[in-house]
Amino acid sequence: MYRGPGLHGRQAECEVLDQVAADLSAGKPVVLVLRGEAGEGKTALLDYLAAQAADTRIIRVTGVESEMELPYAGLHQFCVSMLDQTDDLPAPQRDALRVAFGLVEGTAPDRFLVGLAVLTLLSETARGGPLVCLVDDVQWLDRASAQALAFVARRLVADPVALVFAQLAPSTDDELLGLPELLVTGLDDHAARALLASAVPTLRDERVRDRILAEARGNPLALLELPAELTSTEPERPAENRAGRVEQSYIRRVRALPVQTQQFLLLAAVEPVGDPTVLWSAAARLGLGEDAAAPAEADGLITLGARVSFAHPLVRSAVHRSAGRAQLRQAHRALAEATDRRTDPDRRAWHLAAAAAAPDEELAGELERSANRARARGGAVAAAAFLQRATELTPSLARRGLRAVAAAQAALAAGASDAADELIGTAEMADLDGLQLARVERLRAELVFARSRGTDAPELLLDAARRLTPLDVPMARETYLEALLAAMFAGAGRLEPEHGMRAVAEAARSVPANPGSQDPVDLLLDGLSVQFTQGYAEAAPTLRQAVDAVRAHPKGTLVCLTCSLVAMELWEGPAWRDLLGRHVRGARDTGTLSLLPMALDYLASFHLQAGDFATATALTDEAAALNAAIRVVPPPYTPTMLAAWRGDQPETAKLTEVGIQDAFPRGEGSALVLTEYASAVLNNGLGRWAIALAAARRASKGDQLVAKSWALAELVESAARLEEWDVGADALRQLTERTQASGTSWALGTEARARALLSQGAEADRHYRRAVDLLAECRMNAHLARAQLVYGEWLRRDNRRVDARDQLRHAHDLFVHMGAAAFAERARNELLATGETVRKRTPDTALDLTPQESLIASLARDGKTNQEIGAELFISPRTVEWHLRKVFAKLAIGSRRELRDTPLDAGVTASSK
Repeated sequence: MYRGPGLHGRQAECEVLDQVAADLSAGKPVVLVLRGEAGEGKTALLDYLAAQAADTRIIRVTGVESEMELPYAGLHQFCVSMLDQTDDLPAPQRDALRVAFGLVEGTAPDRFLVGLAVLTLLSETARGGPLVCLVDDVQWLDRASAQALAFVARRLVADPVALVFAQLAPSTDDELLGLPELLVTGLDDHAARALLASAVPTLRDERVRDRILAEARGNPLALLELPAELTSTEPERPAENRAGRVEQSYIRRVRALPVQTQQFLLLAAVEPVGDPTVLWSAAARLGLGEDAAAPAEADGLITLGARVSFAHPLVRSAVHRSAGRAQLRQAHRALAEATDRRTDPDRRAWHLAAAAAAPDEELAGELERSANRARARGGAVAAAAFLQRATELTPSLARRGLRAVAAAQAALAAGASDAADELIGTAEMADLDGLQLARVERLRAELVFARSRGTDAPELLLDAARRLTPLDVPMARETYLEALLAAMFAGAGRLEPEHGMRAVAEAARSVPANPGSQDPVDLLLDGLSVQFTQGYAEAAPTLRQAVDAVRAHPKGTLVCLTCSLVAMELWEGPAWRDLLGRHVRGARDTGTLSLLPMALDYLASFHLQAGDFATATALTDEAAALNAAIRVVPPPYTPTMLAAWRGDQPETAKLTEVGIQDAFPRGEGSALVLTEYASAVLNNGLGRWAIALAAARRASKGDQLVAKSWALAELVESAARLEEWDVGADALRQLTERTQASGTSWALGTEARARALLSQGAEADRHYRRAVDLLAECRMNAHLARAQLVYGEWLRRDNRRVDARDQLRHAHDLFVHMGAAAFAERARNELLATGETVRKRTPDTALDLTPQESLIASLARDGKTNQEIGAELFISPRTVEWHLRKVFAKLAIGSRRELRDTPLDAGVTASSK
């Protein structure tokens, strides 16, 4: 079998790549990351795979260090051969890709909608046959391209595409972490000697050979390059980093070339695209003749063809290292003059910035315009880089401060918190007015909140809001609302009482409001401030106005998500579902993946409370997949609550431990509240009343925006079972304040259930009936089943067995259908105690649809095409087709038409026990 020239000692690696080629030929998708030090042979292994797949279409790109600040530069290279197919993409994907590549003007596309467009392009291209995509030097791709390709890699499921990356050792911001990888290390002694012998067959001096082997330490590139550098008469030198030794050898070779050749190499090193036209145009501006490149080409350092390429990335690095600062500026200046200002203004501006030796207001302004164009293409990282350089080149101290603020905001949006921190420091040293300084203070507080949703952020946001109050009231009110949300994440005072919800709310009430304002920010701030200073009942009318205002006129993400939490707090189930449903649909339609996972998680919480665990699971699974694509580790709040409602003790314990361990370093007390609530649900389901009571007590303490009402209901049940009547009565009093102010069927039904648990005789019976009626009316099935369970338990103990069976049977069926195993077992035991023969439904795992399959089947049943389903779920149409084939097989149907008449829980069968 082919092993390629110089691939000594790579049998294991080649076997892995042989399997990649075999899997691809079988129609399977493959993703692989080759990792290793510089010179270990990653590029040679990519060459080997390309040779193995010679009859397959190949796309190959290489990251270039000087291109890292230009958004989607690498992705454009990746897609250039497929751009003729963009007309067939769904409109949002097509527009996002064209804007990202600067082909058309438009609003900034979400970077993951761009990734979905690339995924669809690959899927469609692969319909004509398997496709091999090779991406070398990933560490030097621009961030936007790396994120998009990582997104594609994580969502290849059914397309015959091999996506193979080559990259240096991973860093903390590595986009490819978690993908299958192959570590490429140095050769063993036998293979190293064989490679050295084949490269230098005339080498006879054993001392020189042993020294080369010792210094190279198995690095193939070092073994090929060091022989020219070492002789038996050289003095011994301490061993260096292998890549450093090879780079030093390249530096010596470069410096040995004619001056004009060195100049040409430097131009090629800082011209990222490898465009010969631009390169020779710049060379002419430096007076370099056509023969300038010949010595470097003869020495094997560079290849001139359709594109200019270096023999190895370390050659490019060596050229940079061998040049002085003045020479670098001269090269960038020549390239700027050779770059068309109309077709490529941003690359021209970047070269000019690199050539600048002193502050230049005109150039700073041009960089600012480039930042705006980058932002419009969705290049947040590039926008931040352009603005940062514009800041450095601004002569005026005052203007530099303003640009530093803009650059810091851009860096924060791009997730570059360290750069934002540095730019905020620059802004603080500038000559800014009071308002600008207050904006800087707010920005620093937002930076702290972005880094950690813990206890430091509320105080800093509060200070910023106070400083803004006499300068800009609307901005101050926005900042107070941010401070309230920060306090909520900090746990509503659980970890930092002096900066809890009440303290922030009292401060916020000092800011003058616009009388009669219907702006959602004003309504939210006023309502929440009242809730945490005067009480739930006083705040409810204003908060309901805020929810209605946002439902009528949707606002930005922060306001929409805050209103969904308020709707949850108000027991407004339809509003909660509507706000989040619209937010999820909007995020899917526009491809705003950065906002979608949190909305999916909150929507999953609604379906959990409504008793639809299957949909909740599908939504949390989708959120997890998207979070993996954008490399975010979300707190496992909803998955923990799902595990608790299911009665899954091991999973609840595991997720609780993860949530608490992650929360304490940040001081995120909300994690403690929600995990305590989950513990209360789990242990009430299992009948462990004392543990449930202790958890519910902890969860219902303090000021909280979410979960307190739910925790109070759990506290009443556990207190009633333990006959802790005073505890139960106090919890009922607090719960009633909220339910009466809400007035919804869900709220009043929950109150009636709690009141029945603490009552006796005819009064208890009346409250139980009212609870069942109200909770059936609002269709919150998880709570309806709980009401029927406790009513049935009460009826059995009152010796009304026939009536008890009816309630318990309905509760048991609901619990089994939704998957609430512990509560179902409670209902089953009570039914057995009444003399009922219980038929237990059990899943047939061979027929069960997965949450993903169920969601896809549901969308298909609604008439959506594969392409439309793929666009909604951020997967390729071929992956949708693959899932639907599995759905049809499990449900024993053959078409979408049959799917319309088939219940999606058909895989659940009945059996007696």
